[in-house]
Amino acid sequence: MPPRSPLPPRHGLQAAWVRTPHTGTAPEHELTMGAWLRHRLPPRSVEPSARHALAAAVPGLAEGERPSVDVDRFLASQRFVWGDGSPVLADEAYRPHNFVWFHRDLRDEPVVPGELIVLHEDERIVVVDKPAFLSTIPRGSHVVQSVVVRGREEFGLPDLAPAHRLDRVTSGVLLLTKARRWRRAYQGIFETGVARKTYRALAAYDPGFAGPVVIRNHIRKPAGQWQAEVVPDAPVNAETLVELEARVGADRAVYRLSPRTGRTHQLRLHLNGLGLPIVGDPLYPQVTVTDVDDFSTPLQLLASELEFVDPIDGRARQFRSGRAVPL
Repeated sequence: MPPRSPLPPRHGLQAAWVRTPHTGTAPEHELTMGAWLRHRLPPRSVEPSARHALAAAVPGLAEGERPSVDVDRFLASQRFVWGDGSPVLADEAYRPHNFVWFHRDLRDEPVVPGELIVLHEDERIVVVDKPAFLSTIPRGSHVVQSVVVRGREEFGLPDLAPAHRLDRVTSGVLLLTKARRWRRAYQGIFETGVARKTYRALAAYDPGFAGPVVIRNHIRKPAGQWQAEVVPDAPVNAETLVELEARVGADRAVYRLSPRTGRTHQLRLHLNGLGLPIVGDPLYPQVTVTDVDDFSTPLQLLASELEFVDPIDGRARQFRSGRAVPL
């Protein structure tokens, strides 16, 4: 773990950091700090030790989420600093085993429409009703427009972090912890399946759907691939109960989905496998290329209910979204 950052949070984000090693294959002790930073932070890339600013605050951040850094511009404007807050100078001698801190540049993100509605708050957790297109955590092109960053600023909670995740295009109930000491306990109820989640999805009405049906298969999400995939004959790692809940007009219906596992894109893939792709899905059955800031067609998938026994005080908890499909 790095020491405390000398830089204050910005947009609810802690500063990013890199650490100079003791030794290396290159003659690093003969380099200047400017030369080392150019080597360590090549354009559009940051090495694993320079994780996104939330790496410590939000466990499990994707390895590919690295800040892009213009090293020469950052050096000229003294945006790299040492642990005491003094600027890192381009021509000063290389210092082994030191932390260098900085804030990365952020793009000008359009505001995601929809309010981050608080369903419940106590001394340990905040439960929100997330709108579509708002990322759970900062990643890729969506940093400020994420639940974590908006929630930290709107609620005045600098250590706010999610206990689980919803896809950016999925709406509904999301549980967050207010302090690091509560994080492990609440994450555990999702990892062990103690938390019971219910979703509603809008898809085509199929008069031949007998339901309820339980889908069980093996889902894999290859790195760098947009779509997840079902692996035939592999051990089951994904299970969903699918029920028809209500007709919507002549040709659509609301389906109640009760996942017993939490694989990436599980519900979207399972409904698509029934020939019932969710309305507005940009990935299934085919990838649809849309502008990253196009908010016109929300995915018709809602995390509508969350139930669990509180891991701290043993109370039964139940939270319901105020939204409904069609969204």
